[in-house]
Amino acid sequence: MSGFLLTGFSVKPELEILYALLFLVFYLLALIGNVLIITTTSLGDSLQSPMYFFLKHLSFLDLCYISVTVPRFIYNSFTHSGNISLWECILQCFVFTLCGCAEMSMLTVMSYDHYVAICLPLHYDVIMDFRTCVQGVAGVWVSGAISGVMHTAATFSIHFCGPHVIHQFFCDIPELLRLSCSNEYLGEIGVTAFVAFLSLLCFLFIGFSYVHIFSSVLRMPSAEGRAKAFSTCLPHLVVVILFVSTGTFEFLKPHSDTPSVLDILLTIFYTVVPPTVNPMVYSLRNKAIQTALRKVFKSKMSLI
Repeated sequence: MSGFLLTGFSVKPELEILYALLFLVFYLLALIGNVLIITTTSLGDSLQSPMYFFLKHLSFLDLCYISVTVPRFIYNSFTHSGNISLWECILQCFVFTLCGCAEMSMLTVMSYDHYVAICLPLHYDVIMDFRTCVQGVAGVWVSGAISGVMHTAATFSIHFCGPHVIHQFFCDIPELLRLSCSNEYLGEIGVTAFVAFLSLLCFLFIGFSYVHIFSSVLRMPSAEGRAKAFSTCLPHLVVVILFVSTGTFEFLKPHSDTPSVLDILLTIFYTVVPPTVNPMVYSLRNKAIQTALRKVFKSKMSLI
């Protein structure tokens, strides 16, 4: 087998170009926003706490997550070619799964960081030391890599029959399973169920953390302290809900040979919106990041 054919969203070239331009706008916004976050948290002296350390890695994950699918779709749309080789498809599936699972793990680690900061403030420096932060990020990447290997190995161990046409703009695992010759896809379904169970545990842990966080915040005597805590935690909760809900809808919705407007919107919300919106919702509204960003720009301009 030489590869697959990605159909994208439309057989009409003018519509496909329009979708490509829309995705290009989203990609540029995601690229600029996440690069700004990575640069600011790396150079800003006031942003060296564990929260911004995790935020920097979340932004890097978002960049990888959107870069593994969108640039290829834009290229295919402008060249009017949806062909993708087998090894490119394997690599795309692996990196996409790695980034998706790692992002869920990263959001879980960040919720634990918020829990310790608000519920155990006196022990924060001891619990969230540099070694713990590095181990947390390493665990995130290792868990993502293991999930990526499991999904990719289970998916491409099956035999594909019929026309190798994927009704999606990237090598989506549910679409690949539709091309299976027999019940060989049951192994991948088992892997998906296992990873879904772990994701559910992460989501429950996040929910458990935020129950304690909001309980502690509401008991704070200072209105200013409550406002500061909510401004830190609520954006993170929005990111979690957005990422989990869009991923759940994508895997539960029925797949058809002719994508509808709803299919297109759900795909965009699943693959493009989270990495694009995360910097704006979670980071660039943060006053500390805004201040550090201005300082970084001023220092760069002074050097010029």
